[in-house]
Amino acid sequence: MFARLGRGVVRHPWWTILAWVVVAAGLIAFAPELKTKTDQEDFLPTKYESIQAAKLGEQAFPSADQKTSPAMIVIKRSDGSKLTAADSQKITQVAKAIEGKKIPGVTKVAATPPAKDRSIQLIGVPLPNDFNDSKAMDTAKDAIKKLRTETTAQLRGSPLTYGVTGDQASTVDNEESDKNTMAMIGIATIVLIIVLLGLIFRSPIASILPIIVIVAVSMVSNAVTAIVGNTFDLNFDKGFDMIIVVVLYGIGTDYILFLLFRYRERLRLGEDKKTAMITSVERVGEAIASAAGAVIVAFLVLLLASFKAFGGLGPQLAIAVGVMLITSLTLVPAIISLLGRFVFWPSKSWKKEPKPGLWVKLGNGVGKRPVVALVASGVVLVALASAAIGFKADYDFNGSAPQNTESAKAMKDLRASFPAGTLTPTEVYVKSDKPLTKAELGSYSQRLTKAPGVGDVQPPVFSQDKTVAKFGVVLKDNPSSSSSIQLVKGELRDYVHKGAPPGAKVLVGGQTAVFADINTINNRDLSVILPVAVVLIGLILALLLRALVAPIYLVIAVLLGFAATLGASVTLFQGIENKPGLMFQLPIILYLFVLAIGTDYNILMIARLREEAREGHDPKRGAALGIQHAGPTVAAAGVILAGTFAVLVISPQSMTAQIGFGVAIGILLSAFVMSAFFVPAITALLGHKAWWPGHGDAPKAMPPGAEPTEDRYAHSGYPS
Repeated sequence: MFARLGRGVVRHPWWTILAWVVVAAGLIAFAPELKTKTDQEDFLPTKYESIQAAKLGEQAFPSADQKTSPAMIVIKRSDGSKLTAADSQKITQVAKAIEGKKIPGVTKVAATPPAKDRSIQLIGVPLPNDFNDSKAMDTAKDAIKKLRTETTAQLRGSPLTYGVTGDQASTVDNEESDKNTMAMIGIATIVLIIVLLGLIFRSPIASILPIIVIVAVSMVSNAVTAIVGNTFDLNFDKGFDMIIVVVLYGIGTDYILFLLFRYRERLRLGEDKKTAMITSVERVGEAIASAAGAVIVAFLVLLLASFKAFGGLGPQLAIAVGVMLITSLTLVPAIISLLGRFVFWPSKSWKKEPKPGLWVKLGNGVGKRPVVALVASGVVLVALASAAIGFKADYDFNGSAPQNTESAKAMKDLRASFPAGTLTPTEVYVKSDKPLTKAELGSYSQRLTKAPGVGDVQPPVFSQDKTVAKFGVVLKDNPSSSSSIQLVKGELRDYVHKGAPPGAKVLVGGQTAVFADINTINNRDLSVILPVAVVLIGLILALLLRALVAPIYLVIAVLLGFAATLGASVTLFQGIENKPGLMFQLPIILYLFVLAIGTDYNILMIARLREEAREGHDPKRGAALGIQHAGPTVAAAGVILAGTFAVLVISPQSMTAQIGFGVAIGILLSAFVMSAFFVPAITALLGHKAWWPGHGDAPKAMPPGAEPTEDRYAHSGYPS
């Protein structure tokens, strides 16, 4: 199959390129706009209580802006002393003056009483907060800027200073930083890939070729994603855009790297440029297709996720990898077959074999002492994996943002004097078949004030027919903290449900309740997705290797790598940096990349180990040669892919930095611990049993007197 594909592409390179360009242009031209969402609430199924509460709120209060949240102007004295009566009077005047300006998006402005310690006083300004309505969000951002301008003018010459905080204020403060970070990450990723490929091939053409191809693939995969998304009504989370880009650059560079490594080898053996590329596609094709197949399967398993942000991310990533797979076996070979040896210009290193070095020593070490290699690599993985037990989920997006902005500083002042949940109260809805009265709800209101973790309870708001009442319950702790989420998820919900007025139903909603339900659904999704992915990847490995034993320990290896990666992240961020937790999406994201890509590298290594066995080498010598020949390829691919993710660490957003570190360390563990030591050591110890019940290691028939070859396929990580 791959031989025919290689011959077709290489014999008709211009037709291949033209066909790719025409199809790509058609997809890009006619694809609909890629629709994305940001509000986490939109990804939860309707069976969850927080969503039922939100729906009830929309029905009961149709005239109210349900998609709103307050911006808070936090005012204090510039000298740090307590607010005076005159200061409070001035603050009230400022609120009236701002309201009188009729700022678009601002419907009312109200000053609250000073804090009990009179350190600060607040001016509340409800603003649109619908993440899926771009016009509303633009209006809110403009309102924040005008609020700041107007407040500055009103307080000029007074002893008072201020800061505006809240969701929209945080968005405004971090927007420019996020854009700069995205640009910086993009530039750093490209520079990193060019530099690393430049060091490997000593050629500007080989360094730049992947960048050009991946940019084109990115546009095509976005178009295909938009078409598939519209057809099947998938929801895509805008927060994952950066991950999609990094995945394409990382995996795309890996696949092109695999092809270039084998092409260089065939040229060294004296083949002409077209024959070398045909042979390269034939022999690399199976390895790339199997590796990409494992990744795509792992990504598509996310369709089983109940949390629809992941349900959309899976197909989005699978499409990107699928387009890259097709491109790497068609467009890239066509281009390289036209360039020939010029792809490595001006370097002459492609003409000669490199001298034996580190990988020969490592291979010989593992081959001679497989037990030592297995125990040492196993201890590293198990030690890191043990720390994963301490994982805590963090849902505080604002807390992960830079803390030197105006909104972050104002939020710190607010939480020092008011309950931490003042801006985002938990919503408790009471629904009855008959009209409710304030007197009827009096005892229930008193009960809410005594609820665990509650700092304040706002007076109830009634629907027009009085059958629904909404209480704002202000939590003492940060409403996005793990402790608050666990509180709402369990003790608080149980408390408010048990004390419901006779004949009434109580629903708990609001941001913290949404995160509580996301916590539940994430635990469920991980318990379903991980086993299914493991089984499917195991089947792919079994079909590829025609064996049952090797797939079992390969799957165990990647599961251990997944746990070790999560443990390393817990150790750094929760242990060393003393973070309250890791972003709640991290386990799923690590599953995606460590499980899938760790399988990729294991496929490349195990295929080489099988090849060495077929060449007639005993298991230990085969392990030594497998590491010697496949190690450099896996290492180069791992460094490049880990490097592209490590670039995310420069983000000022803590959660983005966690993704960058976690995936990078997971890929390095996969490439340099699992593939280089753990898997070859087990294979060497099991010998022929690794390929049971098949005969994948059966030696090829050799002429009488011939000896096993050790360098025939030197420096290639792929089966011949």
